[in-house]
Amino acid sequence: MREAFIAGGFGMYPTFIAGLALLITSARYASRPESRYVPLMITLGFFTLFAGSLGFVTGIMNLMRAYAGPLADQGPSVLYLGFQEALHNVALALLLTTMSALAASVGAWRLAQQARSAATVPVR
Repeated sequence: MREAFIAGGFGMYPTFIAGLALLITSARYASRPESRYVPLMITLGFFTLFAGSLGFVTGIMNLMRAYAGPLADQGPSVLYLGFQEALHNVALALLLTTMSALAASVGAWRLAQQARSAATVPVR
């Protein structure tokens, strides 16, 4: 995991920070489902995905710059390695948003259970 983080480059840091904030917010929503967490989860989810995408794009840009310059004689295999390294950003973003979506789903299920039990309680 450490090697993947280093290989992904600078874009891994904002992706990880945003994804960690998303995961914490989603876990809090899972334990105590309140509607006030939903907008924060949505914006942090977008931020995580955008940060991962931006890390990928900047990684590809750096790869192309290096391939046009000092790596021009290396052949296409260096391109494959560069794409693989740049994709670490996307993989981290997808991993963190998937884990957070799972936690948010637990919170949504608990909220639905609370609403269901409140609807079946007779009012006196």
